Amino acid sequence: MKNDLICQSSEYDCGPTTLVNGIRYLFDREEIPPAILKHIWTMGNDTFSDAGELGKHGTSKASMCYMACWFNAYAKGCGFPLHAEFLEDTSAVVEKEGTVTACLQSGGCALVRCFTGKIPHYVLLTKLLPGDEIGLFDPYDEHPDFQGEGRRVVTGEPKAMNRAVRREYLNLEGRDQDYAMGPVDTREILLMQRTEAKRCGSKTKE
Repeated sequence: MKNDLICQSSEYDCGPTTLVNGIRYLFDREEIPPAILKHIWTMGNDTFSDAGELGKHGTSKASMCYMACWFNAYAKGCGFPLHAEFLEDTSAVVEKEGTVTACLQSGGCALVRCFTGKIPHYVLLTKLLPGDEIGLFDPYDEHPDFQGEGRRVVTGEPKAMNRAVRREYLNLEGRDQDYAMGPVDTREILLMQRTEAKRCGSKTKE
């Protein structure tokens, strides 16, 4: 049975929530080992606020990079059918025929660090849609009033998406547009895919 994707429980846990959503998106409930969920929640919210409060600056890039390595080690050691790949900086771009698109085409998903309301935030890319749109699940599920074209709310897809965003918005380098990945030197993308299908980064043949 496929799970619905979930919303974050606080103002700060978009990172681990989105990792859990990646697992929920790829696997049926009965396939998901509790060890993976436990480790995600243990490693998330590893930063400190300016006041020294643990977790109140979200989840670090270091933790996300580590989780990609841990997923692959767990998969190898336990025979779990998951492959992950961490992209950062100049490699973290959503091109029409690039690595992220190939992962989505093959049934995978991609955790992306972006900006909403000028604040760093993690969302899950899940589907390629017509019109150069990409379906994503935003765990901070309020109903924004998007100005102009290029971003919209999606309803009726609880297992896959609650937003659709044009590719060009994701690749913007500023912080002012919701779902822009922002400055290149802060970018992060964590690709996740079942290994029964093609692995992340392997482009499908035309």
